[in-house]
Amino acid sequence: MASHGIRDRVAIIGMGCTEFGEHWDRGVDDMVANASYDALDSAGVAKDDIDAAWIGTLGSGASGLTLSRPLQLQYKPVTRVENYCATGSDSFRNACYAVASGAYDVVLAAGVEKLKDTGFSGLTVALPASDGTNTTLSAPALFSLLVPAYSKRYGVDPDQMKEVLTRIAWKNHHNGALNPRAQFRREVPKEAIACSPNIAGPLGVMDCSGVSDGSAAAVIVRAEDAHRYTDKPLYVKALALAAGPGTGPMNQDYDYTTFEEVTRSAQDAYQQAGVTDPAAEIAMAEVHDCFTPTELVLMEDLGFAERGMAWKEVLAGTFDLEGTLPVNPDGGLKAFGHPIGATGLRMLFECWLQLRREAGDRQIGSIDRGRKLGLTHNLGGSPGDCVSFVSIVGTELS
Repeated sequence: MASHGIRDRVAIIGMGCTEFGEHWDRGVDDMVANASYDALDSAGVAKDDIDAAWIGTLGSGASGLTLSRPLQLQYKPVTRVENYCATGSDSFRNACYAVASGAYDVVLAAGVEKLKDTGFSGLTVALPASDGTNTTLSAPALFSLLVPAYSKRYGVDPDQMKEVLTRIAWKNHHNGALNPRAQFRREVPKEAIACSPNIAGPLGVMDCSGVSDGSAAAVIVRAEDAHRYTDKPLYVKALALAAGPGTGPMNQDYDYTTFEEVTRSAQDAYQQAGVTDPAAEIAMAEVHDCFTPTELVLMEDLGFAERGMAWKEVLAGTFDLEGTLPVNPDGGLKAFGHPIGATGLRMLFECWLQLRREAGDRQIGSIDRGRKLGLTHNLGGSPGDCVSFVSIVGTELS
């Protein structure tokens, strides 16, 4: 049974987001303070008005002190949240539920990660001991398995698949070039993307998301209180999280062309929000394009394309900035970057800008065509062994 949801019971009244990139001159405290104070200023709220806070980070801090210390919060409840690459989204989810429950009036959700100083990409913490069945492949190697699997199942020629994945990377770099906060702010020719050095299997360097430092934050209140702070709040329509049993790598029936966790969380989110045709109702989507084939598969798991048809929609420009359903208009993980704890809230920040028509040169046109909902999607883990989060937000109460 799907969750009951908290549709239209809470609203975002302010958001902040740092630039993502290599911040050698800024530490975790600096970044989380910058994003949090920008969110508070955006909402017109003083830090002393915050009743509680949640901070998401995978490996850049321990306990709520990661947020309370740099903000000098005075004895407020602050909780640290971690859920792989869905960490920032889960920080937001917990904060929203706290307000919806009536426990608090004004809360802060933040996410932060500093990866560049570690010298590593991806997960930055030691994993617990296992029974030996966990895969030992790298993340690029695991996600590269999506490519031949999709090609085989749907009869897509490998050269055609290369063109599809190249276009996804090209699209996201095109969008990132218009984003002053993105890690990579220049367009990359398709020829350069297609010829980039291989990393794993058919995946090249340009098929992989960036390794970044950054932070993002949101201020959340009850929906009925939102207009006390802003005339353009975003109302939370759905929050859906699914954690799978982790059996994909051991299951002979798993074919690496779908993420069951994504389809389950998407179905839950659509039920909560009352969405019956996502491809026709969603104005924009920020999805977890950790690798280009991930974005391709997500288009089908999220219901934006029919099974086996997403590759054609990619080539047709359906998900371009000017397309009918823009995907990753801020550049996505690919160009904006991926500081793990901040990514989910960064996605919501783009919804905040786009739905309020404040995105500047990358403002999408689908809103003018009557669409009013933004979707974010996070995936943490690997194919067949992951968690998935989907949120839906909008500018109007139902």
